Amino acid sequence: MIYNFNLGIGWASSGVEFAQLYRARIFRRLGQPARFIFTDMFPRDNIEHLTANIGYLDEEIIWLYTYFTDFHTAPVTYTLSDFLSTLSDMDYSLSRTGKIGRIYYPHDDKFITLYFSDEKSENLHRVELVSGGNLIRKDYFTYGKVYSEYYAPLDGKAHLYLRRFFNTDGTAAYDEIIDDDEVMFRFPDRILYSKEELVGYFVQSLHLSEEDTVIIDRTTGIGQAILENAGMAAVGIAVHADHYSASNITEDHILWNNYYEYSFDMVRHLNFFLVSTDAQKHKMEEQFEKYIGEVPAVYTVPVGSLEKLVRSKKRRPFSVITASRLASEKHIDWIIEAVCAARQEVPEITLDVCGEGREMKSLRKLIAERDASSFIRLLGQQDMSELYRDYELYLSGSTSEGFGLSLMEAVGSGLPIIGFDVPYGNPTFIDDGKNGYLVPVDDNMPIQQKIDGLRDALIRFFRESDRAAFSEASYKKAEAFLTEKVMEQWKKVIDRK
Repeated sequence: MIYNFNLGIGWASSGVEFAQLYRARIFRRLGQPARFIFTDMFPRDNIEHLTANIGYLDEEIIWLYTYFTDFHTAPVTYTLSDFLSTLSDMDYSLSRTGKIGRIYYPHDDKFITLYFSDEKSENLHRVELVSGGNLIRKDYFTYGKVYSEYYAPLDGKAHLYLRRFFNTDGTAAYDEIIDDDEVMFRFPDRILYSKEELVGYFVQSLHLSEEDTVIIDRTTGIGQAILENAGMAAVGIAVHADHYSASNITEDHILWNNYYEYSFDMVRHLNFFLVSTDAQKHKMEEQFEKYIGEVPAVYTVPVGSLEKLVRSKKRRPFSVITASRLASEKHIDWIIEAVCAARQEVPEITLDVCGEGREMKSLRKLIAERDASSFIRLLGQQDMSELYRDYELYLSGSTSEGFGLSLMEAVGSGLPIIGFDVPYGNPTFIDDGKNGYLVPVDDNMPIQQKIDGLRDALIRFFRESDRAAFSEASYKKAEAFLTEKVMEQWKKVIDRK
């Protein structure tokens, strides 16, 4: 079995979660049993809705907190009728607007707020009980009550002091006792005094052997507990970002990315590292030899793959697309500014932005301020599998891409790419002057100069390049990322023993 550890997942998942999803698909094709473990709490959503949303199978998912119960990962099927049947006081009125309902008791100072799975469903994800103006309890459901949170008023606020996790027959499985940032877990046969101890107990309970492999995608808060309890299993770290600070390196010292510092310090206790590009593999090997004095096993395995090359019969002329989480580090605002500026030379250019995220509101405002709504659209989350082929160019504004799943998908649809010359994704997918342009950039460069670089590359592409030849070069580049070839790379990792 291969156990893959991560922290959280959301509706707008990051590249790490999508990298894991691609991995899951490869493992299915290889017939390799695998589980994907998430260790964060998910109070606002049922984890199954989040994992199924991007393509995981329920049986592939382990949630740390329900592992110690007999609930399995499943969609919410607990209904309003199921909940109403548990109420002892039947003198109430019920109202509902969309996903939220409310139960009122006319003779008592209490009410219950109902949170449904969606606007039309009768399935309940959670309920909140308020009495005397104070939040008392929250109950969370899938196909039964999974856990309850208990609150008490403190300093004018609702203070969470206990979570109780249940088995399907309603018996308590264990408690999480909470005192602000301090937690303790009380089981029938033991007490664990931290989240790290809970993770360690979980890893122990897997009874790992030398036939098992552990891959840690995010180590923060869990890495040490996993390593200390993995036994004879092989343990590897997936490196998803630049692993060191280029501006803080000397002949005698290197500043590792703090997300990986612990695992790099523990290199003697690890069996391998996974990176997504050869450039990062070679860089890590050089640095480990120089600063650590030994070179661990580092495997290059793309974090995604292409089932096929998507051919296009006709692309919209002068059309540009970008796809990512709408987060500040993706610099979608720079892309918008660059497109607006490039239209002074190439007035036919249009831009579509695909993705969701916290920057949506500010990007809408920027588009309005630039009077650009006639040629720039925010399309939200899209199924990109057949969408790329309608466009002529992919434009990236990111200054940090460990791999770039959207870049891979773009070349797989024959899109030339413009992006900054930064490690490691852009140089992996862009051959400068052949299937796109790498825009020079450094940390000291003013933002406007970076925008101008993107603008100039846009103008050069649409005014000077052989667009058809660039497209064919992208298809050629994409062949290395076809699923069959990535499967072979994974086999080398799985069979390394």
